[in-house]
Amino acid sequence: MKKQKGFSLIELLIVVAIILIIAAIAIPNLLRSRIAANEASAVGSVRTLTTAQVTYSSTYGTGYATLAKLGGAAGCVAAPATACLIDPVLTLGTKSGYTVASAPNTGSGTNVDPYNGFETNATPFSVSTGTRAFCSDSSGVIRYNTTGTAIGVAAGNCAAVVTILQ
Repeated sequence: MKKQKGFSLIELLIVVAIILIIAAIAIPNLLRSRIAANEASAVGSVRTLTTAQVTYSSTYGTGYATLAKLGGAAGCVAAPATACLIDPVLTLGTKSGYTVASAPNTGSGTNVDPYNGFETNATPFSVSTGTRAFCSDSSGVIRYNTTGTAIGVAAGNCAAVVTILQ
């Protein structure tokens, strides 16, 4: 009788069990890493929008602007209606699992009565994309809440959030 070569069923089951244990340990860490990356991207988006708001205000003299006015399509020409200060992806209002918004909130937007305040925020789509919501206003301070609920772009909403990003 010839001895057959190969693995027994027990050996294969042990290998599969080891792989499943390693996966059970690794998958939560991967999900936390993805959430951390999305949150870092959201903070970067809030910083970009805050900088774009200040640049728009100093360039065009009508105060702050909406997302549509800050951005523009690829290859746009800078003008008050489309300043080309942010990338087209951010102009659409979603990036890396977050919804972003930025809007002026006081004044009428004319040379006589410019928009003299704005609010910017980033809210996660769900708890699988992020656990914190971020905001900034004309002070430039980035704040966040740990619930992930929308902060809003009305005057004073961001200032009411007490947790400041360090």
